[in-house]
Amino acid sequence: MPHYTTTVHTTMLEIITDDSLDAASLAQACQRNLAWVQARVIDGVLTPSTGTRNPEAVASWRFAATCIVRARRLALLEHTYEADPQLAAMTVDLMEEVLELRRRLRQH
Repeated sequence: MPHYTTTVHTTMLEIITDDSLDAASLAQACQRNLAWVQARVIDGVLTPSTGTRNPEAVASWRFAATCIVRARRLALLEHTYEADPQLAAMTVDLMEEVLELRRRLRQH
């Protein structure tokens, strides 16, 4: 079985409060363009905390800081494995669920 490794580089460290990211900032944090974020929101893969997925409201979209992790995972899976966005999203959902279950196990 082949073994894949991936390196993620970050160039900026900033304290981000919830709902402070606009779509352009999220795109930049994932090293993607605004159209990438728009497409993921329209498909329901990323969810703005403002509640609307209307592409005409992109200027008013705000994202929680925790969305950066999800968006970066999506971008990485799509890029590394040439995964379809929906498949990448399902994979990220499973990753998040496993992390949540592990967290619960540690509490007990």
